[in-house]
Amino acid sequence: MATSFNLNQYGLETETIYRNTSVPILYELALELEKGTAVSDVGALMTYSGDKTGRSPKDKRIVRHPESENNIDWGDINIGLDEHTFMVNHERAIDYLNTCDQLFVVDAFAGWDTKYRLKTRIICTRAYHALFMQNMLIMPTPEELENFGDPDYVIFNAGRFPANRYTSEMTSKTSIDLHLERKEVVILGTQYAGEMKKGIFSIMNYLMPLEEVLPMHCSANVGDQGDVTLLFGLSGTGKTTLSADPKRKLIGDDEHCWTDDGVFNIEGGCYAKAINLSAENEPDIYNAIRFGTVLENVVFDKASRAVDYTDTTITQNTRASYPIDFIDNIQIPCIAGHAKHVIFLTCDAFGVLPPVSKLTPQQASYHFISGYTAKVAGTEMGVTEPQATFSACFGAAFMMWHPNKYAELLAEKLAEHGAQAWLVNTGWTGGGFGEGSRFKLKYTRAMIDAIHNGDFDNAKFVMDEEFGVEIPTSCPNVPSEVLIPKNTWKDKQAYDEAKRKLVHLFQDNFKQFEAGVNPDIIEAGPKDTMAMSS
Repeated sequence: MATSFNLNQYGLETETIYRNTSVPILYELALELEKGTAVSDVGALMTYSGDKTGRSPKDKRIVRHPESENNIDWGDINIGLDEHTFMVNHERAIDYLNTCDQLFVVDAFAGWDTKYRLKTRIICTRAYHALFMQNMLIMPTPEELENFGDPDYVIFNAGRFPANRYTSEMTSKTSIDLHLERKEVVILGTQYAGEMKKGIFSIMNYLMPLEEVLPMHCSANVGDQGDVTLLFGLSGTGKTTLSADPKRKLIGDDEHCWTDDGVFNIEGGCYAKAINLSAENEPDIYNAIRFGTVLENVVFDKASRAVDYTDTTITQNTRASYPIDFIDNIQIPCIAGHAKHVIFLTCDAFGVLPPVSKLTPQQASYHFISGYTAKVAGTEMGVTEPQATFSACFGAAFMMWHPNKYAELLAEKLAEHGAQAWLVNTGWTGGGFGEGSRFKLKYTRAMIDAIHNGDFDNAKFVMDEEFGVEIPTSCPNVPSEVLIPKNTWKDKQAYDEAKRKLVHLFQDNFKQFEAGVNPDIIEAGPKDTMAMSS
């Protein structure tokens, strides 16, 4: 039902406004107004995001302003924008929104800890976008909504309307512009819903370090004893899968903050990858797909409305968005104590890194700043070389300060609370991609269990010569031969060559950070000892 609420303060005159609307009404409006929308056989809302089926990082801009300019790590990720151009895009968005017959407003919170939470207002043109953000944010109670007042930040999502490519500093028809001082985000030329979610995360990544709080692109869960584990990792490393642990309560799957009081989730929902989703491998996510869930860009049977999660005709980046309470085993409110374990997940397609290893605090900072994984280039005919990917702090696209700012905050938290950092490789063993095989999920789960159960506390460790990490020589429910990577390779010389290559990739990537990083952290990086000894 449309409300009597108005948006006149923003120059928006549209009379029909749906604010914090019920799920059935959003379904009805999406089906009526949005082409390509359908309901799946289990009741999820299947939507299409248009030409853009993923984020557009090269089109993200931040307004250069004297108050924040010196805090931001300007470059290829944080690209500057002048005030005038922001206002041109802002005006363009307002003009477009004023042409719409109806608008949707979501007033909700980012951050479960009330000390740090942001009041956010999303103004958008699609029922799909409204439902998505109602899933992803923390929805206010009726009383909280009545007393919501003015928001801290506003997102104007005019994504159905393009930016003007001839506007100064625009590089395409897409533009996502953040003005920290006006506390506004303007979206043009993309209907991919993830831009709104990540816009809020970028804001938190700027604001939280000002209060000595560490914002983190990670999942988190908590055990029966209140022991918290953080799992960092880039896409495809297992962050969402491994955090959904039947023996532990999920705090959240993607965005958290670590304060003086503990860890809290920024979001009220989950945004899981749906590619190859199955009830066997990821039952928690599979079972969360029902009435109220948004399924983005999936392919489905036109008659039965059954989804084919293996079909990537539209995009490989198929997604499911649902409120966190669609998962059974959760921590509500999504707040817990300080982390006991910090796990960096990597999918090493070169087959070099051990499946589990213990890190010193300095090594933890080094691997956090590096943010390494290796993606498989493709599965076409012929040889395919894995591609190394480095993303600072395991989320460079959303980090506003220099990576060292976040690394220092992490180092302080680890030291203060005695947390142990681990590197877990969910990638290849017995050879790189095409030669070896991927670690079995059951073995990775067993290693994570061993970390939680304290099984490595009295285990024997051996040091990896080049990476300097400590590798346990035994782990319950895991064959000991897979723990030392070189042992799994038939061709030991090929392993040494692959390892040298990876060491150099790490070293070359880290050069960009060396000027701003403590020498102890640089020293904790991998060394080409094979070259030194030869």
